[in-house]
Amino acid sequence: MSANKPRQLSLELMHAEGRSRDDLVVSAANADAVSLIDRWPDWPTPVIVLAGPAGSGKSHLGAIWCEMAGARTLSRDDLGGEAVDAAAAGPVFIDDADAGGLDESGLFHVINAVRTAGSHLMLTSRRFPGAWGVKLPDLASRLKAATTVEISEPDDVLLAGVITKLFADRQVEVEPHVVQYLVRRIERSLSTAIRVVQRLDAVALEQQSRITRAMAAETVSALDEGQGELF
Repeated sequence: MSANKPRQLSLELMHAEGRSRDDLVVSAANADAVSLIDRWPDWPTPVIVLAGPAGSGKSHLGAIWCEMAGARTLSRDDLGGEAVDAAAAGPVFIDDADAGGLDESGLFHVINAVRTAGSHLMLTSRRFPGAWGVKLPDLASRLKAATTVEISEPDDVLLAGVITKLFADRQVEVEPHVVQYLVRRIERSLSTAIRVVQRLDAVALEQQSRITRAMAAETVSALDEGQGELF
């Protein structure tokens, strides 16, 4: 029989990413957007656009607002009669509006329905609406009148807070110096932070070890080299 320490099989359990207001980490990078959400329904315009780079937490903020406002999520490429009816009935949300396939005519009618009903629409995008390449003049005019709030890429405070919380959600204790190492080394993206935490949790479970700086360095290096697929 081998004298080696037995390796525990690593089974990636489904850890739900917290999407409530209490789960939100706030820093200068997203403070303006968070303030706007907290002010709802006291918004300056019926249509709000959250614009920021991939991984900056736009979808998380949108999910928080949807829960708060009871908003219905609409598909950017299917904004026909049912979507217009939904917009006339209450708040609505469209994620990644500039990702392609936007139903411009449908969005124009959705915005009109929101304005007429005195309701609200939140959209998220990587770019400001003026850079979406909208062809329909009436829609371009409606988007120009919207309030656009910029979300920056995660700063050190936000990234450290998110990483710490993701580990805590998994009931994993990690030394602060390991968190700071990750903050300095990983891509400035919340989605990358989630991947790194998932990978480190899996490796630590498999090796039956606490998460160390050396383990973090090896994991980040593997991700940088494109070898960090979880399973």
